[in-house]
Amino acid sequence: MSALLEADAVVAGYVPGVDILTGCDLTLGEGEVVGIIGPNGAGKSTLLKAMFGLVDIRSGETRLRGEPITGVKGHELVGRGVGYVPQVDNVFPSLTVAENLAMGAFLRPSVFDDRFEVVTELFPLLRERRSQRAGSLSGGERQMVALGRALMMDPSVVLLDEPSAGLSPANQGEVFRRITHINEAGVAILIVEQNARRCLEIVDRGYVLDQGANAYTGTGAELLDDPKVIELYLGTLARSRIRTEND
Repeated sequence: MSALLEADAVVAGYVPGVDILTGCDLTLGEGEVVGIIGPNGAGKSTLLKAMFGLVDIRSGETRLRGEPITGVKGHELVGRGVGYVPQVDNVFPSLTVAENLAMGAFLRPSVFDDRFEVVTELFPLLRERRSQRAGSLSGGERQMVALGRALMMDPSVVLLDEPSAGLSPANQGEVFRRITHINEAGVAILIVEQNARRCLEIVDRGYVLDQGANAYTGTGAELLDDPKVIELYLGTLARSRIRTEND
């Protein structure tokens, strides 16, 4: 499988002299779903933002299809087929659903009608609510709007930052199902997720970050069953699940 998006020994941070990322490596292949998990403060969201040009990279390199993109800004990456859904402020609350989706096609407004049809095939609710203000939607519905807007430019890869944060368990399950559907439509996905167990259940491969660097990597199944990963990062829920399965 050819590499679509890569990070090579990336060092980055927000404040001069303070590195949040201390040398991260990551590869996302064509059509893959790859997850990034780890404790709070590990640098998960920072890595995603660095790859999307929102955080300056101090050393190391990021690449898209083998071409260096270090320092390339987010709006340019959107034009190159990279979508991004931030954790917070990911919809325009005063705009309607249709207007939010139109913002996703700002670089090529002429594609709106065609892409609206494609996106609402994945998210039929967005067609029903197209005239409703996004701020009046539930948390799960707003997340659908954010995902839909990221798909309006027909990206080859979408970066998702904590897509289940703040959602009810039912809405979390729906978001993860939609992520799987997006991937099945041919979009590679890189996901940072606080629900580590659920994330590892849907990804092809995962990276565990700790203190700004890679701690473990493997398939989702391998990480779910790794005793060290379970003990350090997946918590009591995963330990009880493993004990139940072994009883």
